[in-house]
Amino acid sequence: MSSTSGSSKQKLIIFDTTLRDGEQSPGVTLNTEEKIEIARQLSRLGVDIIEAGFPVASPGDFNAVQRIAREVGPLMEGRDGLQPMVICGLARSVKKDIQTAYDAIKDAPRHRIHVFLATSDIHLEHKLKITREECKARIGEMVGFAKSLCDDIEFSPEDAGRSDPAFLCEALAVAIEAGATTLNIPDTVGYTTPREYGSLIEHLCRNTKGADKAVFSTHCHNDLGLATANTLAGISNGARQVEVTINGIGERAGNTSLEEVVMNVHTHPETYPVYHTINTRLFYSTSRMVEDLSGMMVQANKAIVGRNAFLHESGIHQDGVLKNKQTYEIIRPEDVGVTTGNLALGKHSGRHAFKTKLEELGYGGAALSDAQFQAAFAKFKDLADSKKTGVTDGDMHALVADVRSSSMAGGASQSVTPAPAATEELVGNDEPVSAEDSAARYTLKHMQVFTGVGVTPTATVTLHDAQQNAELIDVAVAKNGPIEATYSAIQRIVGIDIDLLNFSISATSSGQDTLGKVSVRIARAGGGDSPAAGQGEDSAALASYGSVPKFSGVAAN
Repeated sequence: MSSTSGSSKQKLIIFDTTLRDGEQSPGVTLNTEEKIEIARQLSRLGVDIIEAGFPVASPGDFNAVQRIAREVGPLMEGRDGLQPMVICGLARSVKKDIQTAYDAIKDAPRHRIHVFLATSDIHLEHKLKITREECKARIGEMVGFAKSLCDDIEFSPEDAGRSDPAFLCEALAVAIEAGATTLNIPDTVGYTTPREYGSLIEHLCRNTKGADKAVFSTHCHNDLGLATANTLAGISNGARQVEVTINGIGERAGNTSLEEVVMNVHTHPETYPVYHTINTRLFYSTSRMVEDLSGMMVQANKAIVGRNAFLHESGIHQDGVLKNKQTYEIIRPEDVGVTTGNLALGKHSGRHAFKTKLEELGYGGAALSDAQFQAAFAKFKDLADSKKTGVTDGDMHALVADVRSSSMAGGASQSVTPAPAATEELVGNDEPVSAEDSAARYTLKHMQVFTGVGVTPTATVTLHDAQQNAELIDVAVAKNGPIEATYSAIQRIVGIDIDLLNFSISATSSGQDTLGKVSVRIARAGGGDSPAAGQGEDSAALASYGSVPKFSGVAAN
């Protein structure tokens, strides 16, 4: 559901960086299939540009970006009146980075190279160790090289929020002269206030030579909780592109939330000089997909997509909403994909009712393949037979997430391979050290846990070892509970010392017979901040998704 375009309004370009900056969130790891699935959903959502990754970072990242360019770049499903999505790759101001980014994205019908270089004095002096003049020279050279490969070039002066505005104008003028068509102004550390950031955008639009030849863009971090406010201030002062992520995931405290910016523009059409072309009805299902695949839980009171966003506890509020929803709801729940329909599903429901409910929840069209639909329907019938109450929307979202996870992994989501010693590392202008993904070796065959009040917990785990073609069994006892016992048994079988960073269980809906959902983050012992996240419904699995094993937890009634 897009907003209305007035004659004096300009289109707001939505640049989504969930797969690049969003994946830099501590604890988030996405494999190639998961990235492609999210990219497809972003295309259906109506996103204009997707930053698919940082191709030079690793062979795995290059492959993911290249496959997104080839498989998602041409897609037009759900994009009525729009062009195919632009596929963008990030690059430092280094020729190898730029060439690698181009090689990864060049097969997309529409593609862009995003080049960045810091411009704040603190970065120039302490990180890059170059002068302002050397900075401008490098911008001109590297943007020019990118332009020789690709027409659509974006340049970002890293830490623009703390850069000298006069020097920033000079640096951006050099980028424009070299061929940049989009100028992104990052508040890299989330330092500025809305007034400061809005004034900076206005100053740059007015005082940068050749500014009329480029689109100005925002990129705000949420360290002080001002990312959305700063982005909206940028729009009000001349920015026509916004760099955002689903659920606001990203480095440290996160990035600007895509859904928050779009719904502000949508709700206040007379306030902002822009309109959007996003299908807002897909927000909730997109949010759930990113939550499930990234392992980053959405807080219940998160604006737009949080589980409490449209719930009313106060008696006064409930009374008002029952009389007229507009008394306490400024956004219609259905406009962002939160269903309020009366279609109840149970064990007697057929495929048609099931498909209709999926469409209500944002999973219509090509969101699910025929095989995925059939698998989801089979799981739905099993669940409906076991539940005393009907199948809820939360259960449906969980079923879809489970089916997608299973189909993407192709069975690998129930396996674990010891991680190689080498990991990806990228610092300054050093070249990255790469590690190839490992083939799956172990498959979980059986697990039994014995616990209770006043007893010592024990866990029996059976894994199939593909290399030895044998089933390996271990029994562990733990004083601290069944979770420790289970992990101890797995660790002894596979020979991996694991640190459990987080273990949380949540219900998909109310009632004793609801589905359970588990989120687990683990890392190799001593690995510190290199966790892997995994989730699952009614399954337990350790999987290899690169250099760190990923765990799909247990979800049981």
